[in-house]
Amino acid sequence: MYKILPVGLIRDADRDCIEKEPIASIDLMERASNACFDWISDHFPKENFSFHILAGIGNNGGDGLAIARMLFEAGYKVNTSVIRFSDKSSEDFNINLERLKKLSAIEEISKGEKLNLRPGQDIIVDAILGSGITRSPEGWLADIIHSINNSESPIIAIDIPSGLMTDESSINHAKNIVQANITLTLGVHKLALFLPENERFVGDWHFIPIGLRQEFISEAKTRHHYTTIEDIESLVLPRPKFAHKGTYGHTLIFAGGKGKMGAVVLSAKAALRSGCGLVSVHTPEKQSHIIQSSAPEAMISGDADPNFISEFPEIAQFTSIGFGPGCGTDEKTAKVLKNIIQNANQPLVLDADALNILAENKTWLAFLPKNSILTPHIGEFKRLNGDSKNDFERLNDASALAMKHGIIIILKGANTAICAPDGNIYFNPTGNPGMAKGGSGDVLTGFLAGLLAKGMNPLHAAILGVYLHGLAGDIAAENLSMEAMKSGDIIEMLPEAWNAVID
Repeated sequence: MYKILPVGLIRDADRDCIEKEPIASIDLMERASNACFDWISDHFPKENFSFHILAGIGNNGGDGLAIARMLFEAGYKVNTSVIRFSDKSSEDFNINLERLKKLSAIEEISKGEKLNLRPGQDIIVDAILGSGITRSPEGWLADIIHSINNSESPIIAIDIPSGLMTDESSINHAKNIVQANITLTLGVHKLALFLPENERFVGDWHFIPIGLRQEFISEAKTRHHYTTIEDIESLVLPRPKFAHKGTYGHTLIFAGGKGKMGAVVLSAKAALRSGCGLVSVHTPEKQSHIIQSSAPEAMISGDADPNFISEFPEIAQFTSIGFGPGCGTDEKTAKVLKNIIQNANQPLVLDADALNILAENKTWLAFLPKNSILTPHIGEFKRLNGDSKNDFERLNDASALAMKHGIIIILKGANTAICAPDGNIYFNPTGNPGMAKGGSGDVLTGFLAGLLAKGMNPLHAAILGVYLHGLAGDIAAENLSMEAMKSGDIIEMLPEAWNAVID
């Protein structure tokens, strides 16, 4: 699992590497720059591309100058401009400046001077500010950034786009941030890369390892983590030779109502792909034939009301409960949810209309069984918790709510964030925009309920379930396109997703 470190710890990681590897700081910069050069040269052949390196006067600028030198030595067409936004410069910047001067002319842009770019002809490499800033670029430097963004040229940012803050929101100065197409982030993952508000600045980002000491990173204290395939593989439960269907539990999913029985079908089918032993759905009896024909492996707990869920059945025999997809928010349905919250001893997954009911009855949150899983998208979370000023605040709000009530909140979206009761947050690497279609959440609800039925630790089930759900979506997108795929295709690709994580 990758740790996402704040700026202070990133600096400490660099310092630790320099002191304990040991390695000179200029040589660590050379190693990082060479890794960036390797990535750039692998993706942009010299026959087809030229570069304009924009270097600030700190260590980020030193990286840029070293990359310029390596590109020049490899036969690329390279222009280099130093952006002199201060009279002071770092020692490693100065060393790389002298190294490059021996090979190539360098343009110096001082305060008040205009930066001349060739619109659309060069790839711009942004190495002006890096990850350590604490306030917005202003004045002349902001004008430089505006000219970069208006250049119509592709932009590669080194470490992080200039003007973007790493650990807090930058939306109040959005116009003064470089809008990169690609970001090559160095050594350690940064929180800003994972939040939706920064997509327009970061573009497609790629992690570039630079050989920092893993001993330091493993001991660093952080709440933010990024899941890897190795983490997922370790969460998969074994299936003993003499196991039977009772070994893997029985989930009950409360879902569906008149006109929304597709949600039940999707949830039930996803639960059947989770590996649990038995799946039942509680849904209007008069609509149950839809389930029996679409998902014959599932059993029916029929509700007497023809249009919505109105009855609280016996739940003791079930090992997990899911509630919400397509069930509506009728007063009788809300009463059923309240009874479940008050009486359930098994783990819960609450989504969709269950969240909408909770949003109208916020005091019920305090009575949720510990480690219940809530799966809101941004709109549902807003109704549940109130509005947030930005994505950083929303993430903190979700984490605070999870800690307050001892629950797990899955804040759905790109890089879905799983907020644990202990304050840790786990970002998910799988999934794609093709999944932004009705029914994808119903699939996740059923799949999570099935994982919980098997007796999985709820946090492990949340991390594994979100990963496999996203991976199945990625497989569907690859096979069918993001445009043509539908939520049911995620279910069909779950077997292939399972195979990818099972040794």
